[in-house]
Amino acid sequence: SSGINAEYGETEHSIEADANSFVHVPEIYLNRLLTTKKTLQTFVHELFNAIFSLSNGDVPPAIKFLFDLLDKQAADNGITDPDIIHTWKNNSIPLRFWINIIKNPDMILDVEKNHLMDSILSVIATTYMDSCSLSTHAFSTDSPSSKLLYAKELQDYKPAVKKFYNDIQTLPPVTDEKLYGSFPPTDGMQVNRDAALYDLAVYAHSYVWEIDGALQSNSYDELAKKFAHVMNYLQLYLIPSST
Repeated sequence: SSGINAEYGETEHSIEADANSFVHVPEIYLNRLLTTKKTLQTFVHELFNAIFSLSNGDVPPAIKFLFDLLDKQAADNGITDPDIIHTWKNNSIPLRFWINIIKNPDMILDVEKNHLMDSILSVIATTYMDSCSLSTHAFSTDSPSSKLLYAKELQDYKPAVKKFYNDIQTLPPVTDEKLYGSFPPTDGMQVNRDAALYDLAVYAHSYVWEIDGALQSNSYDELAKKFAHVMNYLQLYLIPSST
């Protein structure tokens, strides 16, 4: 969709640039290409099925909370186009998190990724991106072979993404206790909490009027008062004056 392209234009371009290295595949190699795809397809299908399905009938509380927040923002702002909400959800988790893991497994695993492996992962990442997209893909003999490889599977993956989002929407709202309980404990972490809070507060100070207005317009009066108190303290004692 246009939202995906606008948000991830550079990422999509870089992935497709790698994936399209398969465009000029000599005919003698086509059978080998299809054989390789057949060998890997079981693993690719298991990966996509794991991503696009509930785990034991649930999802991590943070994802449920985020998706409910996006649904609420759409309702509060009179947005009824389901494609817009679908694109928001695409850009929040699948295309911001999973696409990087698929394309760059060396980010979380101690593995080496050579040029050939990078090209293969680019094809899978592009297929994943196309599965999330709402655009209709028209395939022809002029389409890159990397696109044609998974043209048939996309007919199953696209509905799976929509069903996944709908399944999350029907889950009961996540409670604050469940959400906070899902966060890893910070007791053993070497984190300078004061520095982290200060950086967060400085960032919030840059948008103080927008945040205050949003809190008050949503009837979070008590929270707005606490936010104003913190910002006033920062202004007086911690944040240097720009004048």
